[in-house]
Amino acid sequence: MYYFTDDCLIGVEMIDDEHRELFRMLREIREILENDMPADKYERIREMLEMLKRYAEVHFQHEEEYMEKIRHPELELQRKQHAAFRERIYAADVAMPSESSAQQIFLDDLLKYLVTWLYRHIIGSDLMIGKMKPADEAEGITTFSDKYLTGIALIDNEHRELFRIIGEVHRVITDEFIPDKYDEIVFLLGEMKRYTIFHFSDEEKYMESIQYEGLAAQKRAHDAFIARLEGMDLEHVDEHQQETLEELMDFLTEWLINHILNSDKKIGKVNVK
Repeated sequence: MYYFTDDCLIGVEMIDDEHRELFRMLREIREILENDMPADKYERIREMLEMLKRYAEVHFQHEEEYMEKIRHPELELQRKQHAAFRERIYAADVAMPSESSAQQIFLDDLLKYLVTWLYRHIIGSDLMIGKMKPADEAEGITTFSDKYLTGIALIDNEHRELFRIIGEVHRVITDEFIPDKYDEIVFLLGEMKRYTIFHFSDEEKYMESIQYEGLAAQKRAHDAFIARLEGMDLEHVDEHQQETLEELMDFLTEWLINHILNSDKKIGKVNVK
């Protein structure tokens, strides 16, 4: 949980490197917390949290500046999400208990929140920063091809269905004869959510059956994807229909392609006994 994985790669070297460092810092804090010694471990953790706070500020600034430069449509959403992380870690200075056993519990909860937030933020939002495609390339990336095959029939067939749903999103985007696309958007969101939950369950059961060592990382990626779909503001969707569809299209295609190529294909390479 405290390690940067291939699912977290967004394709922008500076941002990927800074994400690796954030995971490293959280992992170091975790290791100090789990160590019964030394006696001053809570003071060391306070110092590490201060370093993490400063590094996160620098990273958020770099990320937002990069998004401004490429005119990324989710910049304001990113700023709000960064503010939530910032608020939680700054509040820790004030809320930290003075008694050691209470500190242990408090810090354990804090670290779980921070690493979960970071992972979900990267998978659910940052992934799109480095992977936006020109509009004229969209149709090509909604088609399942041999390069996405894992060699596992069940998983490949379900991936084909996910691509079909994404193709429906593309159809609605390009259909100029649908004046109000809200109902279509809500329907496609619901269909994508239902099918991905079904697919992820099948995929995780298969990984369990072969005792796949990457199962925990896969589950985190799956949870982050579902959380992103569930987090879509339907009021914003109604007011910005075309923009929402385009953002949804970008997110679905890039997440799915990245996940299949960097994670799912590894499942098929495992020698099943």
